[in-house]
Amino acid sequence: MASEVKKGLMELSEEELRGRIEGFRGDFAKMRAEVGKMIVGYDEQVEKVLIALVVGGNVLLESVPGLGKTQLVSTLSRVLALDFRRVQFTPDLMPADIIGTNVVDEDEGGGRALHFQRGPLFTHLLLADEINRATPRTQSALLEAMEEHTVTVGGVTYVLEEPFFVMATQNPVEQAGTYPLPAAQLDKFLFKLLLGYPSGDELDEIVQRTTVDKPPVLERVTDREKILSMRELARAVPVAGHVERYAALLVSATHPESEHATEMGRRCIRLGASPRGVLALLAGARVRALLDGRVQVSTDDVKEMAAATLRHRIVRSFEAESDEIGVERIVEDLIAGVAVDAEAVFA
Repeated sequence: MASEVKKGLMELSEEELRGRIEGFRGDFAKMRAEVGKMIVGYDEQVEKVLIALVVGGNVLLESVPGLGKTQLVSTLSRVLALDFRRVQFTPDLMPADIIGTNVVDEDEGGGRALHFQRGPLFTHLLLADEINRATPRTQSALLEAMEEHTVTVGGVTYVLEEPFFVMATQNPVEQAGTYPLPAAQLDKFLFKLLLGYPSGDELDEIVQRTTVDKPPVLERVTDREKILSMRELARAVPVAGHVERYAALLVSATHPESEHATEMGRRCIRLGASPRGVLALLAGARVRALLDGRVQVSTDDVKEMAAATLRHRIVRSFEAESDEIGVERIVEDLIAGVAVDAEAVFA
């Protein structure tokens, strides 16, 4: 389908193509503005969340308690007119509590039959609140849904209705009773976004909005059909060969044994990003290009997606942890190093 749309884009007149792009930008701007009525600050994070929604990826939000992670997700569900479910992850949560389970039904004649009772996973927008408080067994129950958008119970596979989008939250400070997310699950998240403390002016704005008698009224500015149409257009945006190679070089540089790794990368990275990281970089870059009114993806688009895409796909070495070298600094070093490497490769 994407290849057919891509071919269709190339066949459009300049006026028709411009109309498609402007329609995409307008719909995206409406969503961003409506979410902004409720969420103060975090403009970059809100944009990345909406980009992930458009391309069909999942998002991991990390911050200390009370910074509005849950509020952001519930606001999205109201603005986008999508089904929304929230699951509070706890150590005693079982996989069946999320996915659902087969139950025995008895008819009037006394006959019995198995019936699948769907869990909260069957929705459009799932908030996995404090996901790292659940056991690995329960965390793994999300893997198939996050990657394949299907659920298998008792040998029967159920397809989740699109768009399906998981937003998970975790608290990086309080570690008691938590279970770190395995690398396989972290890799299923398109982006990992960090929410910091708001500034003084933003705090004042939060107080003003939350103490008024009438809270902001949110309007539904789009629906699932429009989101799927935007996703189709984004996936059809072509990527030039040199941009694809640049994204591949950037991911390759996260591997300490790679010839493209920087000195800091070799010293500070224990495990780098998988090929899924390249796909995530390019998926986000396509939307970023459309938001700038272009159907040509640039290396700058890839760079803008780098931190959110790679920060959870890089495992730091013991030396980096002991020297308190953060992932953000490592990613910045990789971007600088790959820019030099790319000049030689693309020359």
